[in-house]
Amino acid sequence: MVADLIRGRYPALSVELQIIRTKGDIMQNVALSVIGGKGVFIKEIEEALLRGDVDLAIHSMKDVPAELPDKLEIAVTPLREDPRDVLISKGDRKLEEMPPGAKIGTGSLRRELQLKNRFPGFEIVPMRGNLDTRIKKLNTENLDGVILAAAGIARMGWSSRVSQFLPVDLLLPAVGQGVLGLETRRGDDRCRNIIEFLNDPVTFVEAGAERAFLGRLGGGCQLPIAGFAKKHGERIVIEGMVGSRDGRVVIRESSEGKAGDYQRLGSGLAETILLRGGDVLLAEIYQENAL
Repeated sequence: MVADLIRGRYPALSVELQIIRTKGDIMQNVALSVIGGKGVFIKEIEEALLRGDVDLAIHSMKDVPAELPDKLEIAVTPLREDPRDVLISKGDRKLEEMPPGAKIGTGSLRRELQLKNRFPGFEIVPMRGNLDTRIKKLNTENLDGVILAAAGIARMGWSSRVSQFLPVDLLLPAVGQGVLGLETRRGDDRCRNIIEFLNDPVTFVEAGAERAFLGRLGGGCQLPIAGFAKKHGERIVIEGMVGSRDGRVVIRESSEGKAGDYQRLGSGLAETILLRGGDVLLAEIYQENAL
């Protein structure tokens, strides 16, 4: 998609796609918390960018750790796709219509803990793999439903398969969900100037607030953290959450302020959650992952 947009803007420019398989792509039968959730979907791509093998890296921002290598930066974020999660289910049932004991598949600790908190009778089944593989597991693993990101489903043209779009009040999204991050080498003005037209300033601010929140928590894919910001004119609202793996404890807070203060608001929200006991929850998860 990004390559086509660049070609459309600069017809004389040669744009070549280079597909790089990452550790997260290859080790699909192992939980992210086991293989190391931070950067498992981007490390090899960033290494190619640093070597100069590629000039531009495209990431799903929810896979990007809070800290980047010093010589790299997220230069551009195009317009955000739908940030919500969706349910694809047997019989097209909604979560509220499913009986106790319903088997719901997800590979996300963030989704898992929120589902356990709201629907304690459900059986959560861990799963990995691409979208098609996960949807097929409805039948191969006899699941009642699977939870996926709306953005990926929309980009694949599969929105008609969705049984329920889950509101953020029910399932708070991952930091950066629905956002593409265009990463460049710092100081590469030529590349940055070429892709600047793709940047959506609202998305850039919203994603920035969420990543400031994540950065203060030191989070990655292996932690049950959620964060979602929404800009309204000159104001921005950010909501964040940290929870226990079993879903029994959920700390959820929100903050509102001037959009220009988005980074301060994000990190400040994280401080509030840490002071409410989030520091203890995160320390427990770090300890579990280290075992």
